[in-house]
Amino acid sequence: MNRWKRLVKEIRADVKAARERDPAAQGVSTFEIVSSWAGVQALLAHRAAHALYETGVPLLPRMIAYLTRAVTGIEIHPAAEIGNEFFIDHGSGVVIGETAVIGNCVTLYQGVTLGGTGFQRGKRHPTLGNNVTAGSGAKLLGPIAVGDGAKIGANTVVVEDVPPGATVVGNPGHPVRLEGRKVEGPDADWIHLPDPIADAIKALSERIAEVEARLAQLDGGNGPSAEVAKIEPRTGRSSAGG
Repeated sequence: MNRWKRLVKEIRADVKAARERDPAAQGVSTFEIVSSWAGVQALLAHRAAHALYETGVPLLPRMIAYLTRAVTGIEIHPAAEIGNEFFIDHGSGVVIGETAVIGNCVTLYQGVTLGGTGFQRGKRHPTLGNNVTAGSGAKLLGPIAVGDGAKIGANTVVVEDVPPGATVVGNPGHPVRLEGRKVEGPDADWIHLPDPIADAIKALSERIAEVEARLAQLDGGNGPSAEVAKIEPRTGRSSAGG
């Protein structure tokens, strides 16, 4: 009985999370969210399947997961452990593996995979801390740990542990710092994430121009005629609404 009371409490928290984090859910009734939000539907079905799985019921939890995937496009293994106030935005293509563990107040966007990297047994899927956000298409692979408050950029491939509060981008993913400001809330500013590769190219370009100018002075010439293209950081309105 206590398990099912906990299930009802988790469902209420999940609907609340959808209303708070999805701008399209503002002013929408609870019934409408439950009946038409695929991410919420998949999560509610998983809550029931996981409760049955924990009690040792055979076959039925996997059947619920299979039917949920067919209807919503979201695949969550019944054994996956998911905390409170979890939200899947849009959700199509999201895959959460058997040994995945997800903390509280986590947000996943469409196409995110919490998968394994081989055929080993035991713990083989990621563990996400609290308040983690993973952007569209992000792939978190293997028994890695993602610290509290971390943000994973869209299409990032993460195969190593992520420290708390870090923002990770690239393939393979690597932590970067946001210059001069902190991204707030569950939605990362995907447009203005730093680009370490572009920064490295910019530094090399400036260094080459400096070396060419010094060589030109030594040779008595006027230096290269071609101008070095400047790589400017992306500016403009934030996709996070800021």
